[in-house]
Amino acid sequence: MKKLLLENLGLKISAILISIFLWVFVTSGGYSEMSFDLPVEIMSVPPELGVVSVRPKTVSVTVRGQERRMKSLTPADIRVFVDLGDSNPGEENYIINRDDIKLPYSMSVRRVNPSSVTIRLEKIVTRTVEVKPFITGFVKKGFRISSIKVEPRSVTIQGLKTEVERITALRTEEMDISGLSGTATEELKIDIAGYDVRLSVNNVTVEITITEEKR
Repeated sequence: MKKLLLENLGLKISAILISIFLWVFVTSGGYSEMSFDLPVEIMSVPPELGVVSVRPKTVSVTVRGQERRMKSLTPADIRVFVDLGDSNPGEENYIINRDDIKLPYSMSVRRVNPSSVTIRLEKIVTRTVEVKPFITGFVKKGFRISSIKVEPRSVTIQGLKTEVERITALRTEEMDISGLSGTATEELKIDIAGYDVRLSVNNVTVEITITEEKR
């Protein structure tokens, strides 16, 4: 038995060493890393709050995985989430944990840079504002505008507190009265260009009565 164990001892030791080397190579080799700039996605925002700003809007994520799988990896396969479920109004720093990053199976996150984002939240509020018709053009000579009616005369707007406070009144899209006489009625869209708010109604009815001037 002893003779059998010692026979070709050098070859046996070499075989064992080669086996260990191959095992180390297979288990630690064949992996690679890639970095992607990814947008920060917000989830679970409390219904009474809205997001004012996210800084930065993207983070760099370095991912490690088997090389053959990494070759087909694209930014669309990775998502970075920040959960705001327990947040309050104001500005706060949120740490991005590895569990916040969704990856394909068998891949892992190596680094996130920066590792946190600053998010500002505000209360969502409502306000009632007047709607003013935007009238262009001129009536015919000898006529005048005797009345303008808007229905509804006011609407409720909803949005972030600082945005809503900017608005004291809204106007409609253009209504051209050139050459008109008698009564003209149009349904006009409310213009909210430049404002990030929602409206209780999107259109109003404008009725303009044009009468002949008395001599």
